[in-house]
Amino acid sequence: MEADIFDHKKKEDAEDFESFQGEKRKVIQPTALKDPKLEKLKEALVHWINRTLKSEHIVVQSLEEDLYDGLVLHHMLSRLANVHLDVEEIALTSMAQVRKLEVVLEELDRRLQDSSQIKWNIKLIHNKDLLATIHLLVAMVRCFQPELDLPVNVQVEVVVIEVSQSGIKSVVQTEVLTEESNVGSGSPSNTEREDPIEQLLKLEAHKVNTVKKAILHFVNQNMASMGLQVADMDKQFADGVILLLLIGQLEGFFVPLFEFYLTPVNDSEMLHNVTLALDLLTDTGLQLSSVEPQDIVSQDVTATLKVLYALFTKHKQK
Repeated sequence: MEADIFDHKKKEDAEDFESFQGEKRKVIQPTALKDPKLEKLKEALVHWINRTLKSEHIVVQSLEEDLYDGLVLHHMLSRLANVHLDVEEIALTSMAQVRKLEVVLEELDRRLQDSSQIKWNIKLIHNKDLLATIHLLVAMVRCFQPELDLPVNVQVEVVVIEVSQSGIKSVVQTEVLTEESNVGSGSPSNTEREDPIEQLLKLEAHKVNTVKKAILHFVNQNMASMGLQVADMDKQFADGVILLLLIGQLEGFFVPLFEFYLTPVNDSEMLHNVTLALDLLTDTGLQLSSVEPQDIVSQDVTATLKVLYALFTKHKQK
């Protein structure tokens, strides 16, 4: 009996070995997982997903654990490309998840640029392969929101494992996740894609003040009908009240007073107001990927100017 079991186990191992013959697999080196650039890229992608799906109350915490079943990718495709696929909303079994991924990835692959550069597949995504998942998400950003700034020149060491009849071979390689520069590829360079406010703040003080005066004039022009005036742009937006009123005025809607604190008394209430304001801006189509609510509350000049400049460029013609 024991001999039969042993023979059966050897047969299973042989079949399993044969099934992987000729296959190459890439695995990120364990030491590379702690690379600061990789961590920043993962954080940027998680932040991008969560901002995109905020209105649907979907929150991603881990790229490895939260994307393998197809739910998040399905909703991202729907939001970014206005595509509605005939798939079940929640796939509970492994077989159902693979079926859903097949439909979603087929549609994504069709829309993403060069199919020869695809570095993911259904099996890899469903197996929670971090490398494949990052490659897919970076490709989605480049396709659907190329203006979004991701960390540049992110590279990781990977082990490439190949199984053949002669045995298992492994070699260490460097995998590029984001390019160092897009110069010469027809895309704008990093300098050209740099946020205009960050470019502005590198100029002489009098040029910065000229732009700030123009934005301040724009703000006060639109707040005059409410009997409000901003004198200190760097500080008066920190509690979120004037920012909320300005957004409502420019976008033509009224923010109910019970939705925010009209006279916030602490950082928590101010943070609530600013978070609401940034969410409203996202809903109106303004993308402020590098601005966090806490930045505004902390009176970060760059963050405040980015928000106001985005409103200014959108509504100045009015």
